[in-house]
Amino acid sequence: MQQGSLVEIEITDLNHTGEGVGRSNGQVIFVPDTVIGDRISARILHLKRHHAEGKIQKILKESPYRIRPRCIVADKCGGCQWHHIDDNYQSQIKHYQVIETLKRIGGFSDIETSPILTGTSSLGYRNKATYPLGQSTTGNIQTGYYRRQSHHIVNLNQCPVQDPDLNPFLAEIKQDIQGRGWTIYNETTHQGQLRHLALRIGRKTKEILLTLITTDSQLSGIEEQADIWLQRYPNLVGVTLNYNPTKTNVIFGKETHTIAGRPYLREIFGGLTFHLRPETFFQVNTEAAEALLGVILEKLALDGSQRLLDAYCGVGTFTLPLAQHVFEAVGIEVQETAIQQAKENAKLNGIDNASFFTGTVETILPQIQDQFDIVILDPPRKGCDRTVLDTLLSLQPSRIVYVSCQAATLARDLKYLCQEGKYQLTFVQPADFFPQTPHVECVAFLKI
Repeated sequence: MQQGSLVEIEITDLNHTGEGVGRSNGQVIFVPDTVIGDRISARILHLKRHHAEGKIQKILKESPYRIRPRCIVADKCGGCQWHHIDDNYQSQIKHYQVIETLKRIGGFSDIETSPILTGTSSLGYRNKATYPLGQSTTGNIQTGYYRRQSHHIVNLNQCPVQDPDLNPFLAEIKQDIQGRGWTIYNETTHQGQLRHLALRIGRKTKEILLTLITTDSQLSGIEEQADIWLQRYPNLVGVTLNYNPTKTNVIFGKETHTIAGRPYLREIFGGLTFHLRPETFFQVNTEAAEALLGVILEKLALDGSQRLLDAYCGVGTFTLPLAQHVFEAVGIEVQETAIQQAKENAKLNGIDNASFFTGTVETILPQIQDQFDIVILDPPRKGCDRTVLDTLLSLQPSRIVYVSCQAATLARDLKYLCQEGKYQLTFVQPADFFPQTPHVECVAFLKI
């Protein structure tokens, strides 16, 4: 096999990034835009040490799980990878991959589980979209997601996975930017003003926030344009400007200024009202996250006597709904702005038995001397720091609930917690927060 050669393979598996897996003469080949059951002709693009990377040249036989993409740029846009796979089969794959990863990496067997949770729809579910801005060779403003493995924008006027109420903004905001003469940031020269367009919507309230991320905190004419937007869009409750002058791939800067309206939207989650700001982390699939919260409440069967710690608590997304069912709830979060919002949301809902600490979990957790009955973990994709796991093994809460967006790091951390027999894995619930992509969320329950 050589780079550039053509091979005929059958796709027999999908890897963790969503690419199809086939073999030719014992050589593993990864091919995007495929699904188990496809027989294809593929051109070899890259030869790696343990695998090759290919590209479809022709589909010789379609998988029964292949469907026609419901997105007109599915073959170009890097935002989603699985528009060509049947929704039900996507869920089956994700459930299987979570359980198999726990077995392979974690060493677990006979895992008790239930069918994967889903939201109300596999399309139109995203409550937040952050689009890079660009400019075509003819000078027209563009916005959309990047092409796969590039920083070339696929220009969009609608997106089938974002809330449909956000679609009218895309074409019209581009025209307004063009008319204002605002310049677009260039990643190479680091010149220009506008970097991203961010839209956020409350799925229950339909309130919308519009944010421009810019290198220029004094964007000429922004006040007048913000007033025009508020008049044009009845559901738009606020226009904000986020200032990010740094040479970085990080989207949001540290300063956000309200130009018109208010700096937050209202959302209803778990029966509570939350104020969400443009840069606030909040699960993008509100309905699926609520379904996961329901499973947590059901499995914990809280009676009001427990003391609960929510590590990586964010704005109190899980802390506050659970606080209503326990004696005391404590949250830890590294981002100070998120803790401020968590406190505001607690006050907004009249919850007075929740307190919050700012700092890393590995720093704050060992300093808390109180004993907790339940610890909720919801770390980033890299999983928990070893210090956190060691502290939990020392504190020995009777139950641990681990919410994860990365099955491999979940399996690693659960193996460490259970290796000496102090904890047992009792139940795992996968959840599809990100239809049309290979990403999967899940929650694991441990007890002493």
